[in-house]
Amino acid sequence: MSVSEAAPRVGERAYRTLRDEIVRWSLPPGAPLGEIELAERLGMSRTPVREALARLLADGLVVTVGGRGLAVAPMDLERVHALYEVRQALETQAARLAARRGDPAVFAALADELSAAPTERAAYYDLVARLDAAIDAATANDYLVAALGSVRTHLERIRRVAQDDPARLAAAAVEHRTIAAAIAAGDAELAAHATHVHLHHSLENVVRTGGTAA
Repeated sequence: MSVSEAAPRVGERAYRTLRDEIVRWSLPPGAPLGEIELAERLGMSRTPVREALARLLADGLVVTVGGRGLAVAPMDLERVHALYEVRQALETQAARLAARRGDPAVFAALADELSAAPTERAAYYDLVARLDAAIDAATANDYLVAALGSVRTHLERIRRVAQDDPARLAAAAVEHRTIAAAIAAGDAELAAHATHVHLHHSLENVVRTGGTAA
C-alpha cells in the first residue's frame, strides 16, 4: 500500500474515532481539541487529525473558540430548538415522499412491529432506525437523505444523555406506528402530520428530561 493510499484511511479513522467520542460524550461539549494532543493520543500524525477536525467542524460537531482554537460544540436548549426546526422540515417532507413512492408492504410490516415495540431502549431505537432507513430509501432523494443523516448525528448526542422514560418510549412507539401506517396507506399528508406531531412531543420531552425518545 502506498503512502497516498494509506493517508486517507488514517484520516477516516481519525474522523470516525473523534466523531464517536463526541457523540458518546467521551469528549463532552466544550472540551478543547488540540491537534498535538489528539495526534499523540490517537497514535498518528497531525495531518489526518487536522483533516478530521475540519470535517467535524463542517458537521457542526466542533466549533471555533478564541479565533483559532477548536472545541466540541455545545448542546444547549437553543441548539436543540434549532435542530428540531430543521428536523421538522426534513422529516415531514421525507414522510410525504415515502408515502408517495415507498413500498406499502415494507411499511405495513414495520407498523406491525411497532405495535409490539420493545420496551428496552436500545432495541426500540434499533427498530426506529429501520423505519428511518426505510423512509430514506423510499424518498429516492439522495440530497434529502444526506441532510437527514447530518441531523441524526446531532440527535444521537441528545439520546446519549437521555433519561430512561418507559412511558415516553411507549408513546413514541405509537407515534412511529402511526407514521408507518400512514405511509403504508399512501396518505402523504397524514404521514407528514403524524411526523409533525411526533416531533412536537419529542421536543417537549427533550426539554423536560434531556432527550428520551427523540
